[in-house]
Amino acid sequence: MKRTTYARYAAAALAGTTVLAACGTESVGTAPKDVATFADTLADTSWVPRKVTVDGKDYVLPGKGALKKARITFKPGTADPDTGGGESGGSVGCNSIGADVDIRGDTVKVSDLVQTLIGCPGAVGEFEEKFVAVFDNDLKARLDGPPGARTLTLTSPEHDTITLREEKPPALKGTRWSLGENAYLTLTRNDTVTGSLGCNTFHGRATVKSGTDNDGTIEFGRLATTRMMCAGPVMKTERHLAGILDGKVSYQQEHDSLKITKAPGKSVTARAE
Repeated sequence: MKRTTYARYAAAALAGTTVLAACGTESVGTAPKDVATFADTLADTSWVPRKVTVDGKDYVLPGKGALKKARITFKPGTADPDTGGGESGGSVGCNSIGADVDIRGDTVKVSDLVQTLIGCPGAVGEFEEKFVAVFDNDLKARLDGPPGARTLTLTSPEHDTITLREEKPPALKGTRWSLGENAYLTLTRNDTVTGSLGCNTFHGRATVKSGTDNDGTIEFGRLATTRMMCAGPVMKTERHLAGILDGKVSYQQEHDSLKITKAPGKSVTARAE
């Protein structure tokens, strides 16, 4: 997470207990038989904060812009006591949040929480304030719903709650993937690709072969491009992108990011628009 200026919080641990129930639903109860399942579910999922309930009053994340930006992820790792924040966290619509996370069994320990200090107006700022106040606590975790449509509820000792919903990753095909300023590509279902290299547009063949864990290969045919001349730096970027989108490449999709690799040291990471 890119950091600018932070306000540091004395972070508390997040405690979660869950048990696998019938019909693919996970709910609060005793520790599950396979505690790794719970840890993997949290760590492998991007969570969208939707609602905070404080003293019985609901605060819903407002606006499409904030909802599009808001994402919370849990990435366990060894905490660095000399560095503020960590790889876990994300945003609840305005500021960025970072923390160290240690997942042991069904317990999530969050420490060293930091936050950027952007002024957030109106309802977005109020929602963020409530979220951080509840999040900075000892929380009980509950999962409901089948994979792909799960809800994560975090409950504080004061019985305030945060409700987050599982983000469904964008489809590899049919999504417009941003490659940078004015550059993008879209893979179609009939094994073609269209897009822009930043100045010139292109189209051609692109055959996708899926592997495992959201990765695989793409075989690009010769791309047909327009022949406009642009400023030097733009043309340099075009040549770089054209060199990657050529022949057989590997790809790896993680949530809304798509990394395309031609060779070691020669790759580009795209973001879903």
